[in-house]
Amino acid sequence: MAGGGDGEAAAIVAAPLLEKKPATVYFEGCPGCAIDRRKEESAAIPYKLFFHIWIINLASAIRDLHIAKRVEDIGFYAGLVGASYMLGRALTSIFWGVVADRLGRKPVIVFGIVSVLVFNTLFGLSTHYWMALATRFLLGSLNGLLVPMRAYAVEVCRPEHQAIGLSLVCTSWAMGLVIGPAIGGYLAQPTDKYPSMFPASSLFGRFPYFLPCLCISLFCFVILISCIWLPETLHSHKLGKTEDQATESLIDLPAAESEESVEQHVTAPENKNLFKNWQLMSSIILYCMACFDDMAYSEIFPLWAESDRSYGGLSLSTTDVGQVLAVQGATILLYQTFIYPHKVRVLGPINASRVMAILSMMLLFTYPSMACLSQPWLSIVLNIASALKANFVVTIVTCSVILQNNSVSQDQRGTANGLANTLMSFFKGLAPAGAGIVFSWAQKRQHALFFPGDQLVFFLLGIVAFIEFIWTFKPFLAVPSKWVMFSSCPPPQHIKARWKLLSDLY
Repeated sequence: MAGGGDGEAAAIVAAPLLEKKPATVYFEGCPGCAIDRRKEESAAIPYKLFFHIWIINLASAIRDLHIAKRVEDIGFYAGLVGASYMLGRALTSIFWGVVADRLGRKPVIVFGIVSVLVFNTLFGLSTHYWMALATRFLLGSLNGLLVPMRAYAVEVCRPEHQAIGLSLVCTSWAMGLVIGPAIGGYLAQPTDKYPSMFPASSLFGRFPYFLPCLCISLFCFVILISCIWLPETLHSHKLGKTEDQATESLIDLPAAESEESVEQHVTAPENKNLFKNWQLMSSIILYCMACFDDMAYSEIFPLWAESDRSYGGLSLSTTDVGQVLAVQGATILLYQTFIYPHKVRVLGPINASRVMAILSMMLLFTYPSMACLSQPWLSIVLNIASALKANFVVTIVTCSVILQNNSVSQDQRGTANGLANTLMSFFKGLAPAGAGIVFSWAQKRQHALFFPGDQLVFFLLGIVAFIEFIWTFKPFLAVPSKWVMFSSCPPPQHIKARWKLLSDLY
């Protein structure tokens, strides 16, 4: 969003799109320059690198195996063990972002995969709760994969393909949440399920949850080996002390290139304080609000769906709720892969976020009325509404990540993602507790005059979505200049020209 509306956007479009850009300067031996040169020479989508990003994130995402046996184990696993992972991630995300900006994306990615391999194996060998708690906390602390992978997904592709790259990061996490419980369900306690293959006296009899963890660790080992061919994207110019040495280190530099142009590439720009970068901080706030919305809804939905109809619920079983969530996860995969990139290409991240926020608010206001429906219409409507709500939120989340990564220079991108990850972890930690308190309070006011019962819960969730919508406008959200053309809905005939201009900015 930027002031000036269509007038400013029209002025941008009026700029000569075919104006010749100055020759790009590349530094020999710099991995970042090698990636930039490949992007300039080829406009194709880097499917191979995108698949590598997807599979690495999948290895990190498969951690929730749902392998608890007794009721008290389930409560402990879902509570303390899950919280320990989030706490560890919140405490170290900024650190891993700084490391990724100093040493490169690849070292942090490799170290994160090693940490998943080691601590996931140790988790399967845990014999006491404190061991499970410690291994999950250390895994959250030492696995900084999410921080550099978002920056990496932006840096390996041209700007018109960023939406695809970041959507793959989201789909891999969604896929992990589906595959993880499936692996745990099939492979946990193998001596009971497959006694002919796994005798009770074997290692898997002593450690009944080791087999699923071992399978994930072997998968991580294969991914670790594949990282040998993973290119680095961070620039590391090998510069001499004199101007002659610096000039000799350049390739593809025309003889007529001015001294000023050389100096612009040799001298790194002064970094801006991230906390004073309102473009970054405003997009992080939008990101945190969307994550809070998603986490609060995820906490409330099963409680509401399983509560009795006399309390405004749907009286569904846990199996019914699980089926709804499975359909929801499948639709996220399809939406993020095939629909979301095209939506952002047409609307841009700002307008896409606005549309999804207002639709999410309107959808939430319809939830209480679902208690009046009977089967099979209840299942049909609930599955559709749940799928729409999940995709509305994931659109805002992914769009805010695009804005974050375009609000800073490359040498601050890892730290910026680490800061966003830290704040997001705290918001996700607050959401379940707040949602649970509000839901319990709402159950006690079934006959209130103002939003009785669950109507209050979904009204407050709708208010959160409305705040997200308001935040996408000035003065709250500051938009990077490259996205200003999308901040006011352009006429269809300008969309193609504006997208070409966006590509030329790079």
